[in-house]
Amino acid sequence: MLVAYLFFSVVDTSIKWLLGFGYFAIQLAFFRYASQLAVCSVIVMVKGREDLMQVRPLIPQLILRGSLLVGSTICNFIALKSLSLTVTSAIMFSAPIIVCALSWPLLGERVGAFRWSAVALGFVGVLIVIRPFDQDLNAAAFLMLMAATGLALYSVMTRKLAGEVPALALQFVLGLTGTIVLAPFAWVFWHPPQGFGHFILMTSLGGIAWMGHEFLIRAHRVAEANFLMPYSYSYLIYMSISGMIFFGEFPDYWTLIGAFMISGSGLLIWRRELILARRDISVD
Repeated sequence: MLVAYLFFSVVDTSIKWLLGFGYFAIQLAFFRYASQLAVCSVIVMVKGREDLMQVRPLIPQLILRGSLLVGSTICNFIALKSLSLTVTSAIMFSAPIIVCALSWPLLGERVGAFRWSAVALGFVGVLIVIRPFDQDLNAAAFLMLMAATGLALYSVMTRKLAGEVPALALQFVLGLTGTIVLAPFAWVFWHPPQGFGHFILMTSLGGIAWMGHEFLIRAHRVAEANFLMPYSYSYLIYMSISGMIFFGEFPDYWTLIGAFMISGSGLLIWRRELILARRDISVD
């Protein structure tokens, strides 16, 4: 889990660095999914097409799932140009809180008073990070909130499909969806790479993200999700360190308070689900 989120932080740090050279977020998002598709295609040719053939009836749902993450990625990449890595990662971590809030209407899972209280705590933390009534409000913060919502809906769909669809099929359809959807926009907003190094970094984005997902999948093969969830907050630490080292971004007092509240809310939800799992109870 620690290695997985290290790779994910490398992707976002690389994106922010490339945005500083005038590249468009749409173009970088296209490279992220096109290179992932290339990696998955090689694996499909080596392993065979059995994983893809068995999920044909679920293709519409897989495309919808991929579209949700593609939309989230675009909002995230656009926001990265204006916001610090600490702020973007803090807001993105409201996704587990949104998942909890949506679990009742979308999954039919009952959410008790304890978890609603945790959701409320996380919402206050998001407001502190965004500061909607501050005169220095950055509209990109709301784009990050949209990115977190898209990620939450993507997570809900992943939870519903994970037991039916092999990991390779999930990654392949995701890469294919992102590549097809973003290709026309990447062509319109194309900015030629400024040197071979930039081109290599762009074409590596999907491969780095794919490696992160592979470590994530392997972690879930050897440990339960309830055990692994707290380690995902290493992403917030990685992003804060990257922001300070590469961009001179030092989080202010209120951002740190909001980030701790969001993290605390997610950990409270995790702790409650862990207790319920141990008691073998499905409701609060």
